[in-house]
Amino acid sequence: MPNFYPIMVAFAILMLLLLVCLVDAIPTTLDGPFPPLTVSLDDSGFRGNAVDLPGTDPRVRRMVNGFEPEQISVSLSTFADSVWISWITGESQIGEDIKPLDPNSVASVVRYGSLRHTLSHEATGYSLVYNQLYPFQGLQNYTSGIIHHVRLTGLEPGAQYYYQCGDPSIPAMSAVHAFKTMPISSPQSYPNRIAIVGDLGLTYNTTSTIDHMSSNEPDLIVLVGDVTYANLYLTNGTGSDCYSCSFPQTPIHETYQPRWDYWGRFMEPVVSTIPLMVVEGNHEIEEQAEHKTFLSYSSRFAFPSVESGSFSTFYYSFNAGGIHFIMLGAYISYYKQGEQYKWLERDLASVDRTVTPWLIATWHPPWYSTYKAHYREAECMRVEMEELLYSYGVDVVFNGHVHAYERSNRVYNFSLDSCAPLHIMVGDGGNREKMAIKHADDPGECPDPLTTPDEYMGGFCAFNFTTGPAAGKFCWDRQPDFSAYRESSFGHGILEVKNETHALWTWHRNQDTYNSAGDQIYIVRQPDKCPVRTNPALKSKAPRHLLRDI
Repeated sequence: MPNFYPIMVAFAILMLLLLVCLVDAIPTTLDGPFPPLTVSLDDSGFRGNAVDLPGTDPRVRRMVNGFEPEQISVSLSTFADSVWISWITGESQIGEDIKPLDPNSVASVVRYGSLRHTLSHEATGYSLVYNQLYPFQGLQNYTSGIIHHVRLTGLEPGAQYYYQCGDPSIPAMSAVHAFKTMPISSPQSYPNRIAIVGDLGLTYNTTSTIDHMSSNEPDLIVLVGDVTYANLYLTNGTGSDCYSCSFPQTPIHETYQPRWDYWGRFMEPVVSTIPLMVVEGNHEIEEQAEHKTFLSYSSRFAFPSVESGSFSTFYYSFNAGGIHFIMLGAYISYYKQGEQYKWLERDLASVDRTVTPWLIATWHPPWYSTYKAHYREAECMRVEMEELLYSYGVDVVFNGHVHAYERSNRVYNFSLDSCAPLHIMVGDGGNREKMAIKHADDPGECPDPLTTPDEYMGGFCAFNFTTGPAAGKFCWDRQPDFSAYRESSFGHGILEVKNETHALWTWHRNQDTYNSAGDQIYIVRQPDKCPVRTNPALKSKAPRHLLRDI
């Protein structure tokens, strides 16, 4: 009688291998460029207006007493041995007769250690108060609570720490929180998961985004601009989905600053544990008296500006294991003669790709979006900076601004290029403004070129294409070849760097079940095929290890 057992075993192994292949059939960038794909959803309920959380929601109300800390958050310094702890004490005020608190009246102290019940280390920092003032009758002014920032140094990479913040002399200390430092910079060590979100706001869709994001247990959150959308409100608290549509006669673009406090309270359970890194968006401009701008953004968050040598809250860099992140400002000079560009040259030249193989850049408005909203708005920034980033081999670019999701093929100067970065747009975090649905290549939807210049930075750089399928036109008449995937749904992304050449990118829709993927691809670096520029002269002038002592 024949023995079928070996055959059955071989067949079972074959079936198991087939199943593994099917389960693991995630495309890679080496399979690209991919044919353009637009995903359309029948259910428009996830694409319409989002409703803001009211100030009465218990998740945004002030629950502390006196000068007890609230709105606690963690952010990274440039290296793994240091983090920033930030919080607010005291009550903000809004009205016509406000009296700013004295920032020196409450100490900025963090007690921390590797054991929850033995916080044996102590660090002190600085505090400030900012005002949002409007020199117009009837508009209400605002003054913040006392904002504290404390930098902890000498930490062990990849280690968990416990901390309390506040003023022990009052006493007014927070509960004990915990955070984990980034792994040491090395081609073998990376955070497990990094969440990438944009254009969050504070709506019920935002709560879904944060809930889904938290379920993926990220080690780091990168927010690519447009935080609270406080500037969709008048100073009396009246809001709108479209400020210019509803309030065309206001003497200045007003904001309702308490929305910043609401956002800080809502996010505290997440960002008091998971480090949050932010770059400014257009909704953070918030112009006030004497043409001051970005005061809320620059005051409330801690940035590794000094540590990374930028000395600016608008652009800076930091390491997360074997990844070097560059955060760029689209609403400050990006021209070659400006300070940001000169800093970017120095920072890129100082990156050692044998230590941090991955180079990721983020800023708010995308260079490669095919949606009608904000179409080619950041073209002047692209013209100034793209060649520099390309020459240093940036691997991935993350943006927001356009309220949808889009992933490009590898692209440089609107042409497919296997050594160019992927551009990924995640402006779909859940804010109050409408979802972007129309595409510039849809029939009759190509914008007038005169409507595309960046309103804030000025300049006009978006002209008709001179080469390729769209030559002589301002828009393509079909989804462009550089656009691999686009979809108008709220969601967030997770980046998992596996090693020095492979990273898994997953975009999650809010309406899907937890942990299911809407779009997924392995991003593969090819350092042998795509050599990168180095600049020994600049590197010797700005050795990165010296920045530890700044």
